Amino acid sequence: MNIQAHQKYIRTSPRKIRVVVDGIRHLPPTEALRQLKFIRKRAATVLYQVINQAVSNATNNHKLSSDTLKFKTIEINEGPTYKRWQPVSRGRAHSIFKRTSHIKVVLTAKDTPTQVTAPTKPSTPVKPTTPTDKSKAKKS
Repeated sequence: MNIQAHQKYIRTSPRKIRVVVDGIRHLPPTEALRQLKFIRKRAATVLYQVINQAVSNATNNHKLSSDTLKFKTIEINEGPTYKRWQPVSRGRAHSIFKRTSHIKVVLTAKDTPTQVTAPTKPSTPVKPTTPTDKSKAKKS
């Protein structure tokens, strides 16, 4: 079962958010939330909110324990870019790109190990087939 949380149009570039995500991607979500509290980057607070929302969705909507969750994917996609300009000397202008991001967090429950059973033999014995004598069938 996949549990999702989205946040769109974040006014931080995807490149800056991916730096923070790479540090927590391998952790369980509860441990990732603890780590994000101490990361001193602006992207960490937004990421904390999205992961917390995904964990809350799992516990409240799907009745899963937060200890049994793990990250399936964390996607940081590029959103629309606001284009602005800065006047410079000699009547010219330089471009300013204000980039935005979309975050998608997908959680899944850890699989419990299932016991594999060997296939059982059928209860009725199978009778061996006997070859028929074709020469007797032709004479009669």
